[in-house]
Amino acid sequence: MSSEQELPDLSSHALDLARRSLDEDGACDVTSEVVGAAGVEAAGVVEYRNGGVVAGKAFADAVVQLCGCGCLDWQAEEGEKVGPSTVLAKLEGDLAAILFAERTLLNFLQRACGIATATRAIVDAIAGTGCEVLHTRKTAPGLRALDVQAVLAGGGCQHRLSLASEVLVKDNHWHVLEGNVEKLRAACDAARKRRVRSIYVEVEDLGQVRTACAAGATRLLIDNQSPSEFAVLADEARKIAPEIEVEATGGMTLESARSYAEAGADFISVGSLTHSVVAADVALEITARG
Repeated sequence: MSSEQELPDLSSHALDLARRSLDEDGACDVTSEVVGAAGVEAAGVVEYRNGGVVAGKAFADAVVQLCGCGCLDWQAEEGEKVGPSTVLAKLEGDLAAILFAERTLLNFLQRACGIATATRAIVDAIAGTGCEVLHTRKTAPGLRALDVQAVLAGGGCQHRLSLASEVLVKDNHWHVLEGNVEKLRAACDAARKRRVRSIYVEVEDLGQVRTACAAGATRLLIDNQSPSEFAVLADEARKIAPEIEVEATGGMTLESARSYAEAGADFISVGSLTHSVVAADVALEITARG
């Protein structure tokens, strides 16, 4: 069962994010002004030097649109895996405008392509298991739509986007509930009265598993367990509530992902996809001047 909340309208969100990011570079590019770049027609290419999965196109398009330097002529699709030295897009327009757009455009593409490529690696690693890869809320502040869209481009799936969409009882909430099944059941009932259908509960031991299943959780996030420990907790959950979903979370890596998938995880959530992204090597090269 995927997340209930939909991503915001991508084009309008991309424009808003691009506008705010461009504002960080100031009202003008004094270097381009003093070297006389304004009014010079130029052509360039966006090159994916190390290769990987393509992502972030909507955000790059928004930057170019706001800078008034023509439009990107894309040579690759969102989610496509390309080899080293692939030309992702071509661009023609005023050189000063292109130079003003350059850094913000590349920042978006480098981050998004890096996230998408890391996601695809885990998706490929667990292929054939039926398990899905999820993002977390460990995204860069202000960049959640970019980060999540990049995970989706890499073949991952959507988790909750905000605190308002699904219930997720975490370890600190357990202190309020005091491990009491009736208190947790009351919380689940209150959520359903608000028409919240997804009720996730983070668990770390058999007692919490039994309490969460008895209270009516729809998914268990089994946190910080080895694959063998995860399998024990997942099996117990399914004995109590056969339809319940189980998610492996906490320190997931490319190397460990398949072990959790084979241990019975329906989902694996991977915070490192967005909180520790390795930027892709994407560059803008000016190829001609008018």
